[in-house]
Amino acid sequence: MEVWVVKIGTSILRGSEKNSTKNVIKSFCESISNFISKENKVVIVTSGAVGLGCKKLLLKNRPNELSHLQAIAAIGQVNLMTLYEKEMNKFKQNIAQILITKADFNTRKSFENASKTLRKLIDLNVIPIVNENDTIANEELKYGDNDTLSALVALAINAKKLILLTDINNLYSKDPKENIDATPIREVHDDIQLNEIKSSNINSNNIGALKRGWGTGGITTKLIAAEIATKGGVTVQLADGRDNQNLKKIFNNEKIGTIFYPCDKPIGNKKSWLSHAIQSVGDIIVDDGACFAIQNKGASLLLVGIINTIGNFSTNQPVRILNKDEKQVAKGITSMSSDSINSILRNKIKKSSSQIVVHRDVLVLS
Repeated sequence: MEVWVVKIGTSILRGSEKNSTKNVIKSFCESISNFISKENKVVIVTSGAVGLGCKKLLLKNRPNELSHLQAIAAIGQVNLMTLYEKEMNKFKQNIAQILITKADFNTRKSFENASKTLRKLIDLNVIPIVNENDTIANEELKYGDNDTLSALVALAINAKKLILLTDINNLYSKDPKENIDATPIREVHDDIQLNEIKSSNINSNNIGALKRGWGTGGITTKLIAAEIATKGGVTVQLADGRDNQNLKKIFNNEKIGTIFYPCDKPIGNKKSWLSHAIQSVGDIIVDDGACFAIQNKGASLLLVGIINTIGNFSTNQPVRILNKDEKQVAKGITSMSSDSINSILRNKIKKSSSQIVVHRDVLVLS
């Protein structure tokens, strides 16, 4: 048995004049049901609530104002889940709706609770259908795209593969709409190659420029999702969801689109959560010795290596660890508040060289 996550983007679910949203969902549900019949499990991460809400109200453009977006999402979410349920019922498959914001993953306990809920639904032979909770989330609580969310869901359930269905056939070296010499990238074998693609293309606004009007993501967010998932040991496959046959081909292990292979040494579920699922509330600036020990010796951050702090944070909160140039080198959960650290620094209290501020078990390199 294998557990796969399938992320379906807004641009796909909106359909076209020749292929309605209903038919798009019908085709995906058929492919997913067939895959499940072979004793596999699937979690669907779906976009489309805002897009379908706009379509239902005959809006030609996606609203920008937050409360307007939330209202449209509430309308579209009902329509979206109704379509999924109707089609899955034809294949005698039960579904469950899971709406998530950043707050639901922001502590280790809440992340584990979400993981347990998803796993229990899978054990009950129910297909979880996950979407960001656009109806109530403000900008601080939003991931902003379901690509990132789908990668975190894949980590939460230890999925074998994450499928990103979008409206391009694969990753390119450049934006193919603006560069005739753009070449397809069929496979990304490691994080080194992935980082090279990100730096050479996103920074030059090539791939990063490919952003769709109705969705909130683009290729940039898909590269980030691929990085999150592959570092956690999950294979990622990006493919064109406009072709109804492509999902079937992927379920049959055909190498279409772009495949991102998992890292040889995954950082693990806990550190993946720490690295990507939570937002830091403050910064700790450390000296060169502490930087070297953290980056090269797998050391914890000790009090003796701290120069300064930025922001206010309490114990057991996530913080960034910065070098003297204020560039991030790591992220972790602090065992001391900013007030306690600053009091020691300000009053030049003798610091114990062994006092741990961020333990290596809750510290991940950037």
